Amino acid sequence: MSIITSITVGLIKFVEVIIIKLGLGGVFFLMLLEGMLLPIPSEIVMTFSGYLAFYRLLDPYSPYVSVVLLLIVGSVGDLIGAWIAYWIGKYGGDPFIIRYGKYLFLKPDTIDRTKAWFNRYGELSVFITRFIPVFRTFISIPAGIATMNFRKFSIYTLSGDVIFNVVLIYLGILFGSHWEILLKYFDEYSYVGIAIFAVIIIYLIVRIIRNRNESTQLNK
Repeated sequence: MSIITSITVGLIKFVEVIIIKLGLGGVFFLMLLEGMLLPIPSEIVMTFSGYLAFYRLLDPYSPYVSVVLLLIVGSVGDLIGAWIAYWIGKYGGDPFIIRYGKYLFLKPDTIDRTKAWFNRYGELSVFITRFIPVFRTFISIPAGIATMNFRKFSIYTLSGDVIFNVVLIYLGILFGSHWEILLKYFDEYSYVGIAIFAVIIIYLIVRIIRNRNESTQLNK
């Protein structure tokens, strides 16, 4: 178990017990929690479930039926969780950010900037961040604050979820009972993802500042 760094053994065992006892219902529940920004990594849920589904340890159906059902249940669970996070951002607005924003690295004075950012780059960023651990769920809050079109938010979120979950399920099938070996690489990937996300944010901020300066000069 030394290959596991930041992901605790206790969390892995919790996920395993829930899935083994509740089956696809457990997968839906865990992915719903992940979509709601709770610390339940889909990398554990879907990889472990992919292994169980293919080897008929998750339900009595054939391996391929089980895998398809797993993909549907996991993706829909995460989508509904993302809806809840989106609505929190949309209807919680300023009061939510003032009270809880510090836990999500948001400050009250960033609300207007967040809305402006999503009006310009929101659609693509929602899709891309579904492949970046940590930020794949976090993105739903600013999407709600920016009042991104709900239908488009759902399409981009679900599309990203399905693609990401297909990869996780396949890895679970590929590594089988040794699926935990992958956690080391997921952990490293998380740091890479965060770095990429930070670069994107810096780039967008620079673009916004530059455009604002250009507008100011034109209005003089």
